[in-house]
Amino acid sequence: MQNASRWVLAGVLGTSTAVSQAATLEERMAAFEARASAAERRAAAAEQQTQALARELQQIKLSNPVLQPAAPAVAPTVAASPVPALDDRVAKLEARQLSMEKPSGTGHLTDGFSFKGYARSGLLINDGLGGGRGGPYTTPAGSVGGAVGRLGNEDDTYMRFDLSKEIYAQNGTRSKFTVSIADGVESYNDWTANESNLNVRQVFTELDHIAAFKGNPVFENATLWAGKRFDRDNFDIHWLDSDVVFLAGTGGGIYDVQMNKGWRSNYSLIGRNYGDFSEGGVDADVESYILTSNQFFDSGQWQWMFNAIGAKKNDVGTRTNQAGFAPADSGLHTMLANHQKDFFGREGFFKTALLYGQGLGAQVKDIGSDGELLDDARAVRLALYGETPVAPGWRIGPSLLAEQSKDRYVKGDDYRWLTLNMRLANEINSNFEMAYELSWQTMDLDPKGYLQRNAVDGNFWKFTVAPTFKPDMGDLLTRPELRMFASLMNWSSDLDRYSTTGNFGKSDFSAGGVWQFGIQMETWF
Repeated sequence: MQNASRWVLAGVLGTSTAVSQAATLEERMAAFEARASAAERRAAAAEQQTQALARELQQIKLSNPVLQPAAPAVAPTVAASPVPALDDRVAKLEARQLSMEKPSGTGHLTDGFSFKGYARSGLLINDGLGGGRGGPYTTPAGSVGGAVGRLGNEDDTYMRFDLSKEIYAQNGTRSKFTVSIADGVESYNDWTANESNLNVRQVFTELDHIAAFKGNPVFENATLWAGKRFDRDNFDIHWLDSDVVFLAGTGGGIYDVQMNKGWRSNYSLIGRNYGDFSEGGVDADVESYILTSNQFFDSGQWQWMFNAIGAKKNDVGTRTNQAGFAPADSGLHTMLANHQKDFFGREGFFKTALLYGQGLGAQVKDIGSDGELLDDARAVRLALYGETPVAPGWRIGPSLLAEQSKDRYVKGDDYRWLTLNMRLANEINSNFEMAYELSWQTMDLDPKGYLQRNAVDGNFWKFTVAPTFKPDMGDLLTRPELRMFASLMNWSSDLDRYSTTGNFGKSDFSAGGVWQFGIQMETWF
């Protein structure tokens, strides 16, 4: 009877426990998913060490039959000496292997921490042994975004590093905080505090793997964010140092809303400042707001972006741009892009983008960043670029960037330019390659006197040879690189008249041919 009572009591308690466990199953599963993700990261780092220990342990056992459980007995006089030492060694190896396979229950400050960065630094010398002039935007067309090839054409030191920390909540939700710090100077000195442009470029937090979205097919893989940041899906032509599209500012949004199997969406609201133009009691601290819809189709191969821009106070009162015209208080911007994961069937990649903007959207690259634009401003831009191997040890990266815009800052102004660029690399051995770059730009610019600039029409070209050292060979974007270079550039003499404040037309930088030499490092990780 007593046994029966105990069985009944055990059954009741077991049922109660099962109900309690079922009630908390969702929380426990979410917590388990978070712990599993952390364990996977630790396991990946320790896996090679564990396998090495296992191989060493197996070799010891195979080379010493006395350690095998099924091995026949060995005479005590033979085994007496090696067995204790081998037993101790095996025990230590097994203990180490076991400790590696068991995840630590103690968190560390470095768990979930990541450090990413980009930097370049170099010396540029002209053929008169003076300071070189250059930069991807050094030509007259550069004043409206017309970049040329950057190889052997940069004289600055620029760095940016991103620090991030990931934290998992008990319900499995992951938060990620990121801060990005950048600085850029053109001084060659080691101490450049007076010239420094040190700046916090990003500070934002993201939430993903959100527990409340579990089981919802539309939002399950979504990421929420708020703060100051660059848009995650910006992309650029690295060889020209030109973004194809660059959305940045302070605000918030959501990424990866899964509309259906082949369609995902991003939405955001971002603010920017044009400056404080208040006077005579009129408040004109001008801010602009960018409402963005970014749609991706066919596993991300096709992208359609649309931006609506508003800056209500941009034309308030007596506010004018630098040409004396009332600037726009709104604008539209759109982009259609194709992202190929191959180079027309070959190894590599190829991207195409067509952009259009009007009003405040006529700055088609840096969306919503130019408060000088007129209501009638219109701009259209085409970007094409990619990379592929062309022969054993040879890789090529062609690119095209072109734009036509009108009524930008002065009624009747007109800007037309086109850049063709080709980066080529030849692998000599596992640490050395010869890099080459040919860049050509044509332009027809009529600024109608804006900023005392003159109408010009002409061409520019540059050719660079750069012996390059790197840790290992790869594609054209493998870094770091340590390079020496020599560049020859020339342009139409008409371009020297464009502006008195630009590089062109200076006594040491005018049409007729300019040689420049230098050394540079570039890295990212």
